[in-house]
Amino acid sequence: MILNQSKPSADGFYMPAEYAMHEGTLLVWPVRPGSWGRDPESAQDAFCAIAKALSEHEKVWFLADSEHLQEARERLRDMAEVVEIPTDDAWARDIGPTFVTNGTEIRGINWKFNAWGGDVDGLYMSFDKDDAAAVAFCEHVKKDVYDFGDFVLEGGSIHTDGEGTLLVTETCLLSKGRNPQLKREEIEERLKDALGIKKVLWLPFGIYNDETNEHVDNVCAFIAPGEVVLAWTDDKEDPQYAMSLADLDYLTSVTDAKGRRLKVHKLPIPDHPVLVKEQDLENLVFEEGEDNREAGERLAASYVNFYFGNGVVLVPQFGGENRKSDERALRILKDLCPDREVLGIDSMAILLGGGNIHCITQQVPRP
Repeated sequence: MILNQSKPSADGFYMPAEYAMHEGTLLVWPVRPGSWGRDPESAQDAFCAIAKALSEHEKVWFLADSEHLQEARERLRDMAEVVEIPTDDAWARDIGPTFVTNGTEIRGINWKFNAWGGDVDGLYMSFDKDDAAAVAFCEHVKKDVYDFGDFVLEGGSIHTDGEGTLLVTETCLLSKGRNPQLKREEIEERLKDALGIKKVLWLPFGIYNDETNEHVDNVCAFIAPGEVVLAWTDDKEDPQYAMSLADLDYLTSVTDAKGRRLKVHKLPIPDHPVLVKEQDLENLVFEEGEDNREAGERLAASYVNFYFGNGVVLVPQFGGENRKSDERALRILKDLCPDREVLGIDSMAILLGGGNIHCITQQVPRP
């Protein structure tokens, strides 16, 4: 049932933290040629690796259209339930519903999706199927839906501690392609109404060259109440340095919804920038109006784009000259999350598509 006029917070619902227990995780089978290539096998291998790791701890759902339904079921086998719901691409974090709970019941929130900027700076022109996917999935799992479909938001642009604090970036939520008719204070009120949030923390920046207008989930994430990880570099010549330093200055100057000073853990980005190669472009096929890639383009590689599953943390790994960076990220997160298994996932194919592990997963919390 769609709850058009209701406010989740007024009904006692709030968004729990990602590290709280899940009923399961939602993903989408990757097939779009402009993101995953005319041969998407490498991306599909990465999605399957994530499904395998999660399926040992929680339920996994995949969305697929009719043309690729059987293919997805054969590849995923008993790791996931594959649901016939068509989409334009495979970014479940951004097109899937955001789930809220009152402690006993789970409901979804449907935001408006416009491909990260619509006519202003959106990444592709046709996104109707993406925009409809959240309601369709809620109907499949029999969850009521709060319809915020006049408010543009992606799941990757918000991150909560489950205790009333929300992280966002100014660059994304105040971008002209999202909700230009709303003032910052009005955006905050919509977020508080929807997510049961008491305080919104506005980081100045995300990750350099992040085509989502710098989603927060690529630069900063809660790992516990009062504790965050922040993407970092010590290289003052790297454009990320000034951006992360501004975020650090902000985070150390504010308190969360409960009045706590935040403990900030630095999580270094790869030591070597990850760039698009000529051979990568040979596989990609872009449609008219779709954002293209170029050889030498810097990708928004960050280890903060990890995902909390039940009992596990799935961490991007880039390989090649960044193997030592990969190992360092795993060590840091193992120290910070001692009660979970920390697993590295080869995610270069996902990064080439435009995001990473957190961007393709959406948690369904357990009431």
